[in-house]
Amino acid sequence: MEKQRRRGTQAVTIREVAARAGVSSMTVSRVINKDEKVHETTRALVEVAIKELNYVPNPAARRLAGSDALRIGLLYSNPSSAYLSELLVGALDETSREGHQLIVERCAGTAKAQAAVTRLLAGGVNAFILPPPLCEAKPILDQLEQANVIAVVVAPGRPNAKLPTIRIDNYLAARQMTEHLLSLGHRRLGFIKGPRNQSASEMRRRGFMDAVTDAGLDPDNILVEQGQFDYASGLGAAEKLLSNANRPTAIFAANDDMAAATISVAHRMRLDVPGDLTVAGFDDTLIATTVWPPLTTIRQPIAAMGKAAVSLLDSAMRARWSTSGRREAPEQRLLAHKLVKRESTVPPPDTVKPAKPAISQR
Repeated sequence: MEKQRRRGTQAVTIREVAARAGVSSMTVSRVINKDEKVHETTRALVEVAIKELNYVPNPAARRLAGSDALRIGLLYSNPSSAYLSELLVGALDETSREGHQLIVERCAGTAKAQAAVTRLLAGGVNAFILPPPLCEAKPILDQLEQANVIAVVVAPGRPNAKLPTIRIDNYLAARQMTEHLLSLGHRRLGFIKGPRNQSASEMRRRGFMDAVTDAGLDPDNILVEQGQFDYASGLGAAEKLLSNANRPTAIFAANDDMAAATISVAHRMRLDVPGDLTVAGFDDTLIATTVWPPLTTIRQPIAAMGKAAVSLLDSAMRARWSTSGRREAPEQRLLAHKLVKRESTVPPPDTVKPAKPAISQR
């Protein structure tokens, strides 16, 4: 009876449907959108869960509030599938609760993203969510501005003066992680930075380097390798760091995918993590707790960012539809991050064990 009363006052989320069916939230989304690739047995489980939980959008409430449902295009080209999955879960939950429609488009490169924008606009999409790196792709931002379409940028390193923005303080978060590694006693640090075309990458690098410099270490002695926020680039960067004659006792990777790759390379070089090598990441995506040992990382509230993006689009559209004609300054939301300590970080070993050549994976 209590559960029935709760269902009468609270909207069921896509996460609850997924939990009841024993599948992922993305699978529920595919069933709702009639994706033919979903196995019939899985589809049946999801449909039963939807029926049992009475999971339906509520566009009627939105019409009573004097607005129409949004058709939102979410464009992505982020190489981290774990990051994208969490962002989609948050956005799907909120669009379902508010009665909006979410259309997801993969865009490999700026030109394809521009083509996707043109196609989606022609199909009636009237709002956009831009996660990194597209959140800072000037051709896309200019195209949306010229079309006079509302959009929200998610997780840039800096606020966007023209568009609603959702982000965390990447500089402070990276600085706090570095200070944690320094507090454990590490002085031989390595860093794997993210793509050059993302300001969040630069903010994380600066936070790391400033903490190192303020601790009295010579930044010229700090090993830094380039990554691209994907697992493959993390492998290459970690191999370079761990093959160095003065290899680090701790490596901070600018996202979890690259940190997980670092752990893999360490294992192939017969280094114990964290006994021989401390590893830290950034984002706290699913991979942070599926690798061994689990990663110490910065928790970026990615799912909450997805929800907030839909909420900001809703607010922006309501303001645009209002009769006042007054344009408010774009809302800027700075969400809280958290340093999550797990088993991958410990004080440095008394003696540094030399790394051995990586075991070939071929």
